[in-house]
Amino acid sequence: MNFNMIAYILGNIIRIEAALLAVPAFVSIWYQEAKAASAFVATIIACLMVGTVLVSREPENKRIYGREGFVVVALSWIVMSVLGALPFYLSGSISGYVNCFFETVSGFTTTGASILQEIETLPKSIQFWRCFTHWIGGMGILVFMLAIMPLGDERTMYLMKAEAPGPLVSKLVPKVKSTAKILYTIYIVLTLVEMILLFAGGMPFFDSVVHALSTAGTGGFSVKNSSIAEYNSAYFEYVITAFMLLFGVNFNLFYLMLMKDFKNVWKNEELRYYIAIVCIATALITIDISRYYPTVEGSFRHAIFQVAAIMSTTGFVTANFDLWPEFSKTLLYCLLLLGACGGSTAGGIKVSRFVILLKMIRREISHIVHPRSVNLIKLDGYKVDEDSIRSVTGFIILYVLILLGSFMLVSLDNFDFITNVTAVTTCLSNVGPGLAMAGPVENLSFFSGFAKIVLCLDMLLGRLEIFPIIMLFAPSIWRKSYM
Repeated sequence: MNFNMIAYILGNIIRIEAALLAVPAFVSIWYQEAKAASAFVATIIACLMVGTVLVSREPENKRIYGREGFVVVALSWIVMSVLGALPFYLSGSISGYVNCFFETVSGFTTTGASILQEIETLPKSIQFWRCFTHWIGGMGILVFMLAIMPLGDERTMYLMKAEAPGPLVSKLVPKVKSTAKILYTIYIVLTLVEMILLFAGGMPFFDSVVHALSTAGTGGFSVKNSSIAEYNSAYFEYVITAFMLLFGVNFNLFYLMLMKDFKNVWKNEELRYYIAIVCIATALITIDISRYYPTVEGSFRHAIFQVAAIMSTTGFVTANFDLWPEFSKTLLYCLLLLGACGGSTAGGIKVSRFVILLKMIRREISHIVHPRSVNLIKLDGYKVDEDSIRSVTGFIILYVLILLGSFMLVSLDNFDFITNVTAVTTCLSNVGPGLAMAGPVENLSFFSGFAKIVLCLDMLLGRLEIFPIIMLFAPSIWRKSYM
C-alpha cells in the first residue's frame, strides 16, 4: 500500500475543495451575507491547512494500483463531506453537525435527500453550496483532479475506474487526463445550455444556475420548498425533464455523437433499453394517473417528469406522487432501484447491469432446456467476459444485502415499513424522495442521529458503487504486502 501517495492525492483533493469553496464564498460576498462569508472563509482556511500538510511531502513512488485507487476514492469522498459540512455548521444554517454532514453527503453523492424543512429562508450562498455539491459530486472530484493535475501515470485509470459509476469503464482517448477533460467539457457545456434555456424561459438567474447545477449532477436539491412544482411552468418542467434524461445517458455516447459516430450510439444496447423503459413507464403512469389531471397533456407532463426524475436519480418533484395510485408508486419504486445508464452522473443499479442480468437469466433457461448448448452473453455485439458477469452478480447481491441490513438498522427508529424501506432505497440509489414519511413533499429530519449515519453510509455506498467503501474495512487491504 502506497500510503504516501494516498496522502498526497488526498491533500490535493482537499486543496481543490478549498478552491471550489471560493465560489460560494464569492456568492456570500455578492449577497452581503457576512455570517455565511465568515463560515466559507474559515472552511477554506481549514482545507488549505490540512491539504498543505498532506502534500508537503511529495512521494518518491507515485504509482497507483487498484487497491490504492479504491482507498483514495473512498477516503476522499468521506473527507470532502466532513469538511464540506463546515459552512452549514459554522454559519448556523443547519443545527447539529450530524445534520450538516447528512446534507453534505446527500449533496456530494447527488442523492438530494434533505433534513431541511425550510429552504427558501437560507442564505443564498448556502443554497448555492447545497446545489454546487451536486455538480461537484456528479462527475466526481477524482475525475476533476485527473483533468487539471499533471499526475501523468497511466495507472491513474484505477482512480477513474474506482469512482466512475457503472460496470464497464473505458477511456475515450488513450490518455486518462484527456478523457477526463473531454468528460468535464461535455458536462460543463450541457450545464450551461440548460442554465441558458431556463433563464430564457423566465426563471430568475440565480434559480437557473442552481437548478442547472442540480440537474447536471442528477442531485435534486432546489431553492424552493416545493421543488420545481413551485414555478408551475410547463416550459421549465419540459426543459428539466429533457436534461434529466440526458444526464442519465452514458457520457461516452455524447463523445461519439461529437465524433459523428451515430451508428455506434444507436448500437448501444443500454441506451435502447433506457429509452424503452422511459417510454413504457411514462405511458403506463400517464394512463394510471389520467383521472387525477384534467388534461392528457398534464398527466403526460407529470408522468414523464417523475419518471425522468426517479430513473435519472435526480429527484426533482412537480407532484406529490405519494398520492398517486399504488401501481404508479410501485413502478416508480422499481425505477428508483434501477437507475439510469452506467457512465452517467446517475445512481441506482444501472441499466447495463439490468441488461446483463436479463441475458444471464436467458442463458440459464437456455442451458436448462439445452444442457449442451454454449450461449455467450454479448453487449453491443461484444462478448461480456466472465469477470464482468461475476462482478455484476456480486454487485447486485451486495446491493440487496446492504438494502436489507440498512432497513433493519433504520427500523430501530420504529417508523412504518414503507417509510423505512423507501428511505433506505432512495439513499442507496442516490435518488432523494421516497414514499410515506420519506415522500416527495417530506424530509428525513425525523430520523435519529444513528439512522442518519446509516443513511449517509448508504449514500456513499451507492455513489461509489459499494466496493470502495467496503474495502476500507478489509484488513488485508491495509497491509504493505498485498497478494
